[in-house]
Amino acid sequence: MFSVIFPGQGSQMVGMGKEFFDKFDIVKNLFKEADDTLNFPISKLILEGPKDKLDLTANTQPAIFLISYSIYNVINKEFNIDLSKAKYFAGHSLGEYSALSCAGYLSFSDTLKILRIRGDAMQNSVPKGQGGMVAVLGSTVETIEKILKDNEQNLSAQIANDNSEGQIVLSGKIEDLDKLIIVLKENNIKNIKLPVSAPFHCNLMNKATNIMSEELNKLNFIKGDNKLISNVTAKEISNTNELKDLLIKQIENRVRWRESVINMINNDINHFIEIGPGKVLSGLVKRISKEVKIDTINNQGDIEGLKI
Repeated sequence: MFSVIFPGQGSQMVGMGKEFFDKFDIVKNLFKEADDTLNFPISKLILEGPKDKLDLTANTQPAIFLISYSIYNVINKEFNIDLSKAKYFAGHSLGEYSALSCAGYLSFSDTLKILRIRGDAMQNSVPKGQGGMVAVLGSTVETIEKILKDNEQNLSAQIANDNSEGQIVLSGKIEDLDKLIIVLKENNIKNIKLPVSAPFHCNLMNKATNIMSEELNKLNFIKGDNKLISNVTAKEISNTNELKDLLIKQIENRVRWRESVINMINNDINHFIEIGPGKVLSGLVKRISKEVKIDTINNQGDIEGLKI
């Protein structure tokens, strides 16, 4: 059995999806629809840049979704490979929106609009330069949780992403992260400050949670046929009310990607298909399990080699 997975922020690059745009009318039409829906030439930004503008969270989120959705449709409609037979649809952070849209829970235009709002809300939740993220390498969630608990009087930080074995990302105020880096070094734990503009998936995103709560409750979620895996619980979900609630919680809560992949494998998944720019999730899945098959779909040749 297979799962379809969708990448999150950080996978963007200028020119992503250009091969599909050049070759398939279906993609040209989706790019045009995206421009019209957002009232902004996001297609030009994706294909031509500039990179610093594409990297703005409010642009990055709908842009990555547009590429993932376009590739998904090319696979299904141009190559007649039925990805709706997937047991699960899952995505990392914003990728969860790509998953639920491709699985039929939310329309293409509604997903574009909500991701534009989400990106803007997350970007503006904390004044620029006050929050950040740190990647911790070669440690365990249990070890990091203990360090955070032991130091909670002096600093406040949260686990934002539990990505794979030995890759955890922390979020918080810059001053707290700087103190935490010293503690990590004392414990011989390797860490890297990430080049992000905001502390995603922690309680500093509270303003964004309030905005998204209001906006998500306006949306019309459709009952899809496929099961999704929630970032917040790492468990399967198909109830639309519960889905809405978990998408609101997702803003401030840990992305449980490692647990999500393990749970899918424990439920008979032996093949993961990553759809979207880059191959970040494929790399994470490989670190979690050497036993599963992984396909990364970035170009037409990848689709031609795809067997499900």
